[in-house]
Amino acid sequence: TYETAVAFAESLGKTTTESEDFPAFIVNRILVPMMNEAIYVLYEGVGNVTSIDKALKLGANHPMGPLELADFMGLDVVLAIMNVLYDGLADSKYRPCPLLVKYVEAGWLGKKSGRGFYDYSGVTPVPTR
Repeated sequence: TYETAVAFAESLGKTTTESEDFPAFIVNRILVPMMNEAIYVLYEGVGNVTSIDKALKLGANHPMGPLELADFMGLDVVLAIMNVLYDGLADSKYRPCPLLVKYVEAGWLGKKSGRGFYDYSGVTPVPTR
């Protein structure tokens, strides 16, 4: 099954990687906690939405900032992944930021709902904080 799946992905011109069967695998285990930490930075007042996203775009050469990416993915999806990590690994470093929980409970799910860390109601997204 594994070899068939790899062959199929490669036939589509995709590059594959290997991972053990573990909560959130590789990308989500690294990326989503980084987004959660960016949300904590916002929550604690260390930086605003613009400064956080600009810092990661410039400092880490990311194509979009972590808050913009979280909005793009859906804050409900980010929260669900954080909960899988927190429940599956029982490590407090995976505890979802209370601000993320608050936004999801308020229906601020990011781009798909029109509001998250950015307000998408206009032509250009505007930071909400």
